[in-house]
Amino acid sequence: MADSGTAFSGIEYLDMQAYVGITKHVGGIEATNELLGRCHIGDAREVLNVGCGIGVTSAYIAKKHGCHVVGVDISEKMIEWSRRRARQEGVESDVELRVADILELPFEPGRFDVVIVESVIVFVEDKVRAIRECVRVTKPGGYIGLSESCWTEEPSPALAVLARRDLGAEVPTAEAWQALWAASGLKDRTATIHQIDARKEVRDRLRWIGARWALRALGRLFHLYLTKPTARASIKAQFGTGLDSARTLAYGVFTGRK
Repeated sequence: MADSGTAFSGIEYLDMQAYVGITKHVGGIEATNELLGRCHIGDAREVLNVGCGIGVTSAYIAKKHGCHVVGVDISEKMIEWSRRRARQEGVESDVELRVADILELPFEPGRFDVVIVESVIVFVEDKVRAIRECVRVTKPGGYIGLSESCWTEEPSPALAVLARRDLGAEVPTAEAWQALWAASGLKDRTATIHQIDARKEVRDRLRWIGARWALRALGRLFHLYLTKPTARASIKAQFGTGLDSARTLAYGVFTGRK
């Protein structure tokens, strides 16, 4: 979730993730597999992974499904982590990585069989334009899939402020997401909302990222906390929001065919 598009005031959250080399992806590997299955990844030859972060999904698609994957992220540091991940997974030749903004994807119309976006658009102010860009670069008959955080009902003012202030995110309700998705003009649209279980979420993220990678990232975070007093308040705010335990916070998996 490292592609910020038009950022809110809390962009530091994404910078912090890029510094330590970790990506907070709701739903973990289960959400990714659901997304890929609904996008018929087995029929795809070229896949665009928008907001690829540390490169877990890009490497996973290339390794498991044999696709050529183009991963883009607005953060150069995240692209560096993605390159490291591709080398680690032995898929360097199958994963192409570059810096790009979801609001201005540098690709010709109708290029990709599948476009995948995970935990990205909540950080983008112009969500309609972001979705439109993903549709633009998808081939006719190809699939677009999103996995994004949502509220199951209108959040309290305190929760909404917390999401914007500490994470830089504007999280829509499930109903608002469904309206955005309906406006995309895609065919065969699906939308599934999953409640977040805080304990399971931690386990799923570890499975998705990998325990060794996650431990190293936490080590870098701990070192930063100890050596940079000015960063401590930011770290506490960004990594201890408690949003995952909010009963009204969920994530949605949205897919459709162009």
